[in-house]
Amino acid sequence: MTKLFRQLSAADQLTLLAFGEFLAGRSGGGAAVPVTEAVAIPDPEVIERPPAESVVAALKRLSKTYPMLDKTKTLAATSDLVATHIMKGADPVEAIDQLEDIFRSLFETLKSGSHE
Repeated sequence: MTKLFRQLSAADQLTLLAFGEFLAGRSGGGAAVPVTEAVAIPDPEVIERPPAESVVAALKRLSKTYPMLDKTKTLAATSDLVATHIMKGADPVEAIDQLEDIFRSLFETLKSGSHE
């Protein structure tokens, strides 16, 4: 069972532990350890931003930098920005700066334990 747990992303591990806390509390199983203490969220992997990076390449780099983030949440948070960049030809440097801010914010939210 721990093998399966380790195969999950950090976000999915937190979800599973939160559900376990819920079940333990419902059955009177005693005080549960808060989810944020139960799973250590790894730090982002530092990947240098190359010069003249495209927005799509930046998305790939940021996904590798923050593998612990839920892909559905990152897609939801970044899709409008990427679409605007593609459709309106927004400045790629500015778009990438905004993408980095989004990923950093999602990571901080996950790290703080408010990953709803």
